Amino acid sequence: MGVYYSNWDVRVEERPVPEIGPGELLLRVEACGICGSDVMEWYRARKAPLVLGHEIAGEVAAVGEGVEGFRPGDRVVVAHHVPCNTCRYCLRGHHSVCETLRSTNLDPGGFAEFARVPRINVDRGVFPLPEELTYDEGTFVEPLACVLRGLRMARFQPGQNLLVVGSGISGILFIKAARALGAGRVVAVDIEDYRLKMARNMGADAVLPAPEATPERIRSLLGGWLGDLVAVCTGSPRAMEQSFALAERGGTVLLFAPAPPGTTLSFPAWEIWRDGVSIATSYAGAPADMALALDLLRARRVEVEDMITHRLSLDEIGKGFALVAQARESLKVIVYPGIKL
Repeated sequence: MGVYYSNWDVRVEERPVPEIGPGELLLRVEACGICGSDVMEWYRARKAPLVLGHEIAGEVAAVGEGVEGFRPGDRVVVAHHVPCNTCRYCLRGHHSVCETLRSTNLDPGGFAEFARVPRINVDRGVFPLPEELTYDEGTFVEPLACVLRGLRMARFQPGQNLLVVGSGISGILFIKAARALGAGRVVAVDIEDYRLKMARNMGADAVLPAPEATPERIRSLLGGWLGDLVAVCTGSPRAMEQSFALAERGGTVLLFAPAPPGTTLSFPAWEIWRDGVSIATSYAGAPADMALALDLLRARRVEVEDMITHRLSLDEIGKGFALVAQARESLKVIVYPGIKL
C-alpha cells in the first residue's frame, strides 16, 4: 500500500490484508484517483503516516456475515465518509457537518490493494458500478458528487452564467456538471496556462489568467454580466477575495476549496449586502449526490475519460503525488494498487 508521509515522501509498504467482521465487505481496489485534497500538506502531514485515497472503484472480494445485496465479484464504488442520516444536521440537508460523516473511514484508504468497508459504509456508501462504466470512470463518482452538492448548495439554476476560479479537477468538473445541468456561459480562471487550456478543451466558453480576471473583462465575456455563480475551487485567500468582485447582483460565491485554519479574508461587506450576493460553502457529498453522479456518468451527460492524464501503478504513487502537488502538467491521476503497469 502507498503510505503518505508528505507530498514528496509516499512509500510503498507491506501491511496485512484487513480482516472483516459481520456486516462488512472486503474490497479489492481496482482504481483510485489522487484528489487535490490528498496533497493539502497543511492538513495531511500532521496526521501522517496514513494511507489516503477516497476516489475509489473496485470489486467485492469477500462479504461478512449478514451482508445482503452484495456478493464477491460485484463491481462497486465506495464512499470513504458516510453520514448518519438521522441527526439534526442530516435532517436539515447538511450531511457534511454530521459527526458520523466526519468520523467514518475505510480501513485503510484507497491506495491499498484491499480495504475493509465498515458496516455503516456498506449500508449507505457502497454503490453498484454499472457495466457501462469503467473502473477509471468510477473514480470520478465521489469528486463529481462533491461538485453536484456544491451546485445544489449554491442554488445553481439552468441558464445561469458560471465563473470557475481554479481550473483543476474540481473546477473542470464544475464546468462539465454545470453544462449537463443547463448552464449559460462558462468562464474559467487560473494561474497556469496548462489548466486554462484544459478548461477550454473541456467546455469553458472563455478562459482568463487570474491577473486579468477583472469585473470589466468578465462582463465583456458574459454579455455585460458578472458571474451568477462564482465557484472558487482553489484555497488561495487572494483568489477568494478576488471572487467577491466578480459575482453578479443576486449571485453566489461558492467557497468550494478550503483555506488553512486561521485564514481570514477581507471582503467588501457593503457591496455584498447592497447587491444581495450570497456566500455558500460545500464539502463532501451525501449518498444522494453519489447516486446522482453515477446516473449522470452512466447517461454520458458528464464525460470524464478526457480528464485522465496519468495512469500509474502503486510503485509509482510517489510520482503521482508529486504531479498533483505541482498542479502544472496533470489533471486526473489514477493509481491502480493491484496492477503492475
